[in-house]
Amino acid sequence: VNQESLENLFMNLTTLRTQEFQQADIKYLSGWNQWKRSSRKSWKKVFDEAKEVLSYLELWRHDIHSIEGKFGTGIQSYFSFLRFLVLLNFVIFTLMFSFVTLPSIISKYGIFNSSFDEIPAKKPHCTVYTPSGNKGLIYFYTYPKDLLSGTGFLEMTSLFYGYYTIDAAWISIFRYNLPLAYLLTTFAYLALSLLWIIKRSVEGFKQNLVHDEDQFQSYCNKVFAGWDFCITDLNAARLKHRSLQYELKTDLEEERLKQKIADRTMKDKLRIYSLRIFLNIIVLAVLSGCFYSIYRATVFSQGNISNVTNLLVQYLPSIVITLANFIAPQIFSVLIRLEDYSPAFEIRLTLMRCVFVRLANIGVLLFSLWSQISYCATEKCKACGYNYELYPCWESQVGQEMYKLLIFDFIIIVAVTLFVDFPRKLLVTYCSCKPVQWCGLQEFGISDNVLEIIYGQTICWIGTFYSPLLPAIATMKYFIVFYIKKISLIHTRKPSARPIRASSSNFFFLVVLLIGLVLAFIPLGISIAHIPSSKACGPFRNFNTSWAVVPHTILGFPTGLQKVLYGIASEAFAVPFFMVICLVMFYFIALAGAHKRVVEQLREQLVMESRDKLFLIRKITEAQKHT
Repeated sequence: VNQESLENLFMNLTTLRTQEFQQADIKYLSGWNQWKRSSRKSWKKVFDEAKEVLSYLELWRHDIHSIEGKFGTGIQSYFSFLRFLVLLNFVIFTLMFSFVTLPSIISKYGIFNSSFDEIPAKKPHCTVYTPSGNKGLIYFYTYPKDLLSGTGFLEMTSLFYGYYTIDAAWISIFRYNLPLAYLLTTFAYLALSLLWIIKRSVEGFKQNLVHDEDQFQSYCNKVFAGWDFCITDLNAARLKHRSLQYELKTDLEEERLKQKIADRTMKDKLRIYSLRIFLNIIVLAVLSGCFYSIYRATVFSQGNISNVTNLLVQYLPSIVITLANFIAPQIFSVLIRLEDYSPAFEIRLTLMRCVFVRLANIGVLLFSLWSQISYCATEKCKACGYNYELYPCWESQVGQEMYKLLIFDFIIIVAVTLFVDFPRKLLVTYCSCKPVQWCGLQEFGISDNVLEIIYGQTICWIGTFYSPLLPAIATMKYFIVFYIKKISLIHTRKPSARPIRASSSNFFFLVVLLIGLVLAFIPLGISIAHIPSSKACGPFRNFNTSWAVVPHTILGFPTGLQKVLYGIASEAFAVPFFMVICLVMFYFIALAGAHKRVVEQLREQLVMESRDKLFLIRKITEAQKHT
């Protein structure tokens, strides 16, 4: 009782001393500074209360908390990441609809006393474009087929690039430059995505810069701080227990492998390096096979583009890409076991290979399309800059391919849940056969599901330029996928018994998403800057490329502003600017290194203090024994 009284007295004295210091500090402040401090506190309180109220309006707040309580923070982070993509796509859709789609609709239908200008094209033979609309007798399956392929009645709607043929919209006395708005909005949604991802991942970057555990600290963290106290479900608790046990085994296995690597002879090193080179050649062969299959499927599908009734031919590239995304990771997971890496490095290398396969497949599809689009055998075709006979509006056809990839990806997610997971759940529940019970339920792999939605998001980023309303479809898709995955997790699957350590935070998801965004920049940049735009459709039909609208707009500025802009774009400005950016980057890298060294010194100081305490306790114990 005396000890508790002393502790309470100490806490009260500490609180009183803090209040006295604060009051003394305020006493010596001027009236203006006191008012600033009080107003800052008031605004902080208002913002905190507003933030608390807005948290109740957060999408899926209760559902995500429920998932966190039953299955832990690892799986909860996946659903939080899915919510982030829903919000991101909704914001992108709002941008494209507000600055591109809405002005076009308003001007075309004469709303608010508006009108529009259309400049006639300079090369008439390149402007022939007859969309594959529904003509004559329409069969009952025509509209579902059009919805799945983006052709027919959808081709000339605001969903695709070919709809936006306006050069300037007049809303009252205001002239709206639609081609410039289209290009700037594209840059805006890419920049917004980049900044939003960096903002969300900056905490993870900081932790990775300063947090470098040794094996002893990792062991202590798992033993004393590894339990997730959000878990309330008994099965989830057992699963967490097994996952901690698996991580401890993994640490011991890594230590054993380190010792094994240290004891390797030159002969062993030559053998293992030769095996790894051979297996990586097999990996390259698998990747080459996937890429070649996608290329051939795309060429065949585009060669039979006139056969619009055959839905299988139109979806052939999407089917081949889906098969490649399924088969290649299975081969990689078998080969990685033969390469004799540590368990943690096995997971990272397999994930990087899977990310590369999924994202590179999209790049191969676009390369295959552009090789067909840019193939010209006649002088008329070369004058247009692209194959105007097969692809009079090639941007819309690229948009249709991205649309089909997004739709097919959603169909696969629904089909796997309905026709694989549910039957497997019924078999495991009601069939007592040993093979069925041995297979058990399918695990809910966090990394596989993350790669799945990042693949779809990369398609959305690339396809939004060619299909401005594609983010709206992506928003609805991820909204439905959230409930599909939730039902699948609760009723048809079980959480993975071998969780990936990086998946316990959103940092891993955001890094992979950032890779997808950077890879989306490449085809979009090539398309905007180098590939000639269609002369028969779209806002850039009177420009050689989409980027040409920027210098054309600058020519209408005053001479002084033109000189400033051209000076910014010149090498005389770019080289010093690049050097300054490099210096700033090196400064922050050095600052991060300094912070890391400080953290290491503090860590060593804590270790020394703990040893001093142990030494003192030992001495006190020895003194008590002697007395």
